[in-house]
Parts: sequence; structure tokens; C-alpha cells
Amino acid sequence: MRSISAKIALAFVVVSLLGVVLASFFIQQRTKVAFNRFLIDQDQDALVEAITQHYQQTGSWDGVEVAVRRVFLLRLEDSEGAEDNPERFWAERGFPPFYLVDTQGRVVFGRKPQPGEITRSEISRGIPIQVDGQTVGWLLEATLPNPRNAPERAFLESIRRDIVISALGSLTIALILGGLLARSLTRPLRELATATDKVAHGELGYQVDVHSQDEIGQLATSFNQMSTDLARANQTRKQMTADIAHDLRTPLSIILGYTEALREGKLQADEDIFGIMHQQAQHLNYLIEDLRTLSLLDAGELTLNYQLVNPGVLLERAALAYRAKTDEQNITLGVEAAADLPEVRVDLERMAQVLGNLLSNAIRYVEAGGCIDLLAHAENGEVVIRVRDDGRGIPPDEMPNIFARFYRGDEARQQDGETGLGLAITRSLVEAQGGTITVESELGEGATFIMRLPVVNKD
Repeated sequence: MRSISAKIALAFVVVSLLGVVLASFFIQQRTKVAFNRFLIDQDQDALVEAITQHYQQTGSWDGVEVAVRRVFLLRLEDSEGAEDNPERFWAERGFPPFYLVDTQGRVVFGRKPQPGEITRSEISRGIPIQVDGQTVGWLLEATLPNPRNAPERAFLESIRRDIVISALGSLTIALILGGLLARSLTRPLRELATATDKVAHGELGYQVDVHSQDEIGQLATSFNQMSTDLARANQTRKQMTADIAHDLRTPLSIILGYTEALREGKLQADEDIFGIMHQQAQHLNYLIEDLRTLSLLDAGELTLNYQLVNPGVLLERAALAYRAKTDEQNITLGVEAAADLPEVRVDLERMAQVLGNLLSNAIRYVEAGGCIDLLAHAENGEVVIRVRDDGRGIPPDEMPNIFARFYRGDEARQQDGETGLGLAITRSLVEAQGGTITVESELGEGATFIMRLPVVNKD
């Protein structure tokens, strides 16, 4: 059975069948016991009254069968033959489930369940029959099988029939509801199966309708998100491949053009030509090294040499490395770090690379006379490092992609050796060391890159 709808419907039917069978059995048994108990209690009260009156009138138990017969007469379909042969009458029509014992312990009416003498313990369980304050006998309940008369049997048979009809009705309803519920449950699953097949055949980004907020609805929502992410990742991969090919092809074309011209004698070798070729080769080297770093980070195989470092030392080293460049462009580079900053556990060289990428990025967009600040302070068990500039800022539409690979908000960056991987590498390196990095910016008011690194717990 491959259909999940059929399995769910069958499960409903089986569970309902078991429930109905068990319920029917217990209801029937309890009804029969309760009905018998009701009749016995009713018969018992009537019998006590009838045989007491009989003894009061006759002074003995002779003919007590007639008094007992009168009690049951209303529930008997036919009383003909009862006087001629009372034992046969009771046997055929339903012997009362009682027997009467006199003061000598003899059974004067009814049938004792087991042959033998009546014991005192048996008598103590019976109902004493008293006349003028004297006990003249005991009425005891017989536990032997007692076939009911026609009306009583008809009543029990009607109960049994009604239970069977109810059971069949319940099964029918369970089958219908099970089929409807199975169809309702499997409809979104069938849609998901179709959608999965479409995605598997290349239709990335395919969406399914979300019909509910339950687990299946959550599954559909997750599928839609996955499909969207796959489409975006595929588009990013294509764009990345194109960007890599472009970034590799441009410097290679320049180098090949110069080497061919030199080989054919169209150009004479000089310092400028060799400088351009070296610059393009260096650009290729940067790109290859950045791609290698990213691939190692993605695979979790980049080796990090951790050591305890004061954040102020990180900022001072970064400022010292870029001081000449900022001075050359008339940019003020400031460092502000609290003296009692806790240490962080990082790779010193990789953090220098992170801060270098951020500073290079800031210098590119800060005009002469502007300023760049390196700030650090402790906050909620973390060291917060800010690289803040007062440059042009980042346009709002570029903010979501600022850390994307090969993303260039300014196409002019391709001309100065940028690979478009700097910020992507920066984020990956920070996250690899247990930190996070975000950016805040308003157009025309500069940008601030914010790193949060966990504080080392020396306890």
C-alpha cells in the first residue's frame, strides 16, 4: 500500500473498529448485568412481600409457588399450564433466580445452585422472611443461569441490535471522515512532492501554497524559503563565476597583450611596461589568495593561531600600518581605546587583515580633510570595536549586499586592484573567531563597521 491517504483512512477504520468493538462489548455486558440486577432487585422486593403475605395467610409454605407465580405473571406471555406442572412451567418460561429456605434449612421453593445442605454462611447472605417478629425463612439469590422470558429477552436483543447498528454507523462515519481527513492531510504533501520534483529538475525558486499554520504548513513555509534560497544561491553562483572569470580575464588580457607586443617587437621594454605587468600579476595573486582564503573558511580548514591580545594593541598596530597612507591623503586617523579593556582570544595576523580591509575600504571613500576613528570598549561581556569614517556613506539599497562576495557598490573599485572579496573575507574571518560584524551608515554621513568579540573568561 503506497498511498498515504489509504494508510491514514485504513488506520482510522482499524482504530474505530477496535474502539467500537470494545465499547460495544463492554456496553452490552454492562447493560445485561445492570438490567439483570434491576430485575432481580425488583423481583426480590416483590417476592419478599408476596411470600410474607402468603405465610401470614396460610401459616406455612405450602402452595407458595402460586404466590411466586403471581409476582411474575405480568412478565409472562402465557401462564397456561403453570398450575398443572409448575416445575416444568418455570423451567420453560424462566425459573426465578431465587430459592426459599425454611427454618429447618430445607429448600421449599426454587433451585439451590449446588446440591447439598444449606450452610449457615449461605443463610446469612439471604433476606430473612419475618412474620409477627419471627423469622420463618430466608430468600436467597441463586447464581445459576437464568434464561429470561420473552419480553426480557426481546429487550436485551433490541439493545444488542441497537449497539450493532450504532457500531456500523460509527464505522461508516469513521471511514468517511478518515477519507476526508487523509485527503486534506495529503493534499499539501502531494503539492510538496510535485514542487520538490520541479526543484530537482532545475525550476529553482518554485513556491507552494501554504494552507495552514500546523507542522505541514511550517514544512511548506520552510520549503518555500529553501527554494528561494536555492534560487538566490544559484544566481549568486552564476554571478560569482562571471565575476571571477572577468576578474581573471582582465589582468590576463593585459599581460598577454603586452607580452605579445614585446615578442613581436611592436613595443620596447621599459620600466613602465614592466610596472603595469607586475601590477596586473599582483592583482591576479590577490584574487587567487582571496579565493583560497574564502574556500578554506567555507570548508572550516583555515588554520587560526589564537593568542590573547589586548584590543587596544590591535587598533594601534592597524593605525601604524596605515598612518602613512592616511597622512598622504590628508585624512585624520584616530585611535580611542579604554585602558582597562579585557583581552580577546584571536589570531593576531588575521585580525590585522580584518582591520586592514576595513581601513582600506574607509580610506577609499573618505575625502581629503576627513577622518577615520578606531574605537574599542567593553559591553555585556564583549569587546566592541568600531571602524568609523565620515565619508560618503553607503546607499540604503547597497546595505543588504555589503558583505556579499564580488559585490562592488562602486564600479571604479575594479580599477584600483579591488577583488570585491574584502568585506566577505572580513565577515568570515570575524565569525570564524567567534565574533560578529555589522554595519551602520547614512548616506552622506559616513559608515561605521561594528565588530563584537567575546571576552576571555580567565576564571
